[in-house]
Amino acid sequence: MPGRYCVARLGPQSAIPVDFFAGEGFVSVTRSDDELSLVYPEGRNLTVDQCESSWVGFRVLGVLDFALVGILARLSGALAEADISLYALSTHDTDYLFVKANQEEAARAALGRVATVL
Repeated sequence: MPGRYCVARLGPQSAIPVDFFAGEGFVSVTRSDDELSLVYPEGRNLTVDQCESSWVGFRVLGVLDFALVGILARLSGALAEADISLYALSTHDTDYLFVKANQEEAARAALGRVATVL
């Protein structure tokens, strides 16, 4: 996925920032009883409680059927073996993995090794 991303946190009852959906690029909103989490391209001037920048994203290609088992486990396992932490998101169709930008090349290598056996 092109560019760098921010992973932000707001309180659980916070409103989604007005300009959150403006512009291009991947965005994600997840609300739980404890927090509102946002993922969005760096460079957007949003007011959030906490934000960690410099994430890069990887998208699992294709639509993943709900009956498929272990794909995210294999991908996250490959990153864990390479000592790379991740932020994972799933949508209806596929999975997304985010790693810190300074670990992008190592993540590409680790994911490339496991992608050949999926």
